[in-house]
Amino acid sequence: MRRQTILTAAGLLALSIAAPALAQASRPLSVGTTVEGRITTEDPAADDGSFHYDSYTINVRAGQRLEAIMRAGAFDAFLEVYRPGEAEPLASDDDGLGEGTDSRLRFTADRSGAYVLRARPLSGPGGGAYSLSLTERPPAGRAPRPTRIRLGQSLQGELGVGDPETDDGLVYDAFAFRARAGERFAIDLIADAFDPVVRVGRMEGRDFSELAMNDDGPDGSLNSRLVFTAPTTGEYVIRATPLIVGGEGAYTLALATGPEPAATQTIEIGGSVQGELTEDDGRSEDGDLADAYRFTGREGQRIRIEMSSDDFDTYLELFDENRVSLAEDDDGAARGTDSRLTFTLPRSGAYIVEARAFSASTGGYSLSISEIEPERPPEALAFGSTIQGEIGEGDSTDGEDRGFDAYAFRGLAGQRVQAIMRSGDFDTYLQVGRAGAEFEALASDDDGLGEGTDSRLNFSLPEDGDYVLRALPLGSSGKGLYSLELIDRGPQPRPGSLLVGATARGTLTETDATAEDNSYYDAYRLELKEDEKLLITMVSNEVDSFIVLGREQPDGGFEVLGSDDDSLSDTHAKLVWTAPADGTYEVRAGTFQQGQTGAYALTVEKQP
Repeated sequence: MRRQTILTAAGLLALSIAAPALAQASRPLSVGTTVEGRITTEDPAADDGSFHYDSYTINVRAGQRLEAIMRAGAFDAFLEVYRPGEAEPLASDDDGLGEGTDSRLRFTADRSGAYVLRARPLSGPGGGAYSLSLTERPPAGRAPRPTRIRLGQSLQGELGVGDPETDDGLVYDAFAFRARAGERFAIDLIADAFDPVVRVGRMEGRDFSELAMNDDGPDGSLNSRLVFTAPTTGEYVIRATPLIVGGEGAYTLALATGPEPAATQTIEIGGSVQGELTEDDGRSEDGDLADAYRFTGREGQRIRIEMSSDDFDTYLELFDENRVSLAEDDDGAARGTDSRLTFTLPRSGAYIVEARAFSASTGGYSLSISEIEPERPPEALAFGSTIQGEIGEGDSTDGEDRGFDAYAFRGLAGQRVQAIMRSGDFDTYLQVGRAGAEFEALASDDDGLGEGTDSRLNFSLPEDGDYVLRALPLGSSGKGLYSLELIDRGPQPRPGSLLVGATARGTLTETDATAEDNSYYDAYRLELKEDEKLLITMVSNEVDSFIVLGREQPDGGFEVLGSDDDSLSDTHAKLVWTAPADGTYEVRAGTFQQGQTGAYALTVEKQP
């Protein structure tokens, strides 16, 4: 990083960029306000051109409950809200207001920062005038103690104003029942006034941890039917909810003994069977035709289950002896409609595999279970070293049947590591995870090096300990030679200082601090007074600018209080923000995409 601070901001914006054509800026929208707008063909359009939209930036606090209402007479209103930098909406709504085609979107911010609210038609190029309001909803009431429901009981209820709400603004009623491990239940939720959704879970303190849900039952109606197998003995909670915000009305909830699972046949590891799905077979929890096979395995044993058919698209699901699902696969085999499931058994004992079709089908199939070599222990890899390797037939394989080599290293909390993988034979892929019996990737990279199909993975270690780096191809057919380099990038650089009214001109490089998405940033600290209002701009012709403003937490975490991507123009950022209290704040000059490096100018000005 090269960084130079200039204590005057005058004229910098005009001098530092040769501005491209400006995109429509996301307009600020404050809580408690209503704006009038119009969708026109001059507004930004979806990638496929199917609709135009207006964007609004809203600054929210973590846990804040908001409601946006959009009314339009000329088109079917639709609202979406996006977290900073994410392509998929956090929540959306079409007709939630319950008044024709107007929208009411309720959501709860899961973290502080700037969110984008998008107002648009549901579909089509049409547009017209609309009104948009944003209000804060009061805190949700404390959830009442769930009503007890007994096996075989049917209860009448009604969802409406005054009921507790989920974070998404869905009202619900809660019911409690006790179950034994492996006990199977059928839960029906029937309603004419709204589209019902039934959910089952357990309470973890005050939080509901969902285990299973169902929207529409097997009869094709909007009513819900959920077949649920209790994984352990204990208390469970049913929540009766509507599918969308605003759903209210009477309902009936019934708890009954679930249908008998498909009878099991015996198969041994190393064996295979020829079977046939018929209308006389048993049923899965979802009501699909299923044949079930029981086998015995030992802890740590690595198995591969394969199913193929010329008659239908196969589907495999593995359960423990209590019918608790462990793994499933639709098309993991080389042929797209065949299934292959690779799994390491967590304990010695009996297991059950269900063979079924992906959709309602019958016909013949073949099923086999084989033992495969356990994963080879990872080789030690020292920081600063570069090794040559090869992905071949004898390598360990992951659940997607990709061969891989594993390497072990040890690091400290906060240490930044970088792995670079190159190959002329296949599209490379890198994963990093904690050392342990079952590998779970904490971060991964496909083409981060920016040189074709080679990989560069940047990662900050969350804690002291042992880690595993996996070098593998992106696809299961990839094989050949590769090189792998592991680099210690040290701890995160400490923030610099910046005065209000000053400009910092710097260059983002590969030695800079990295965000959670592996993008680079420079950090600057500001001393601010309560209610001090700032205009922060970041301009660059070399990177897609991204501003994040926040403050450090006592536990070492970073609380995001505001952010912006392109409010100034296509690749230039602008953030208007007011300090909530006296203190030290941190502004991060970064990039919207990982791997980008280049020069930038960051300006912090005081607003009247």
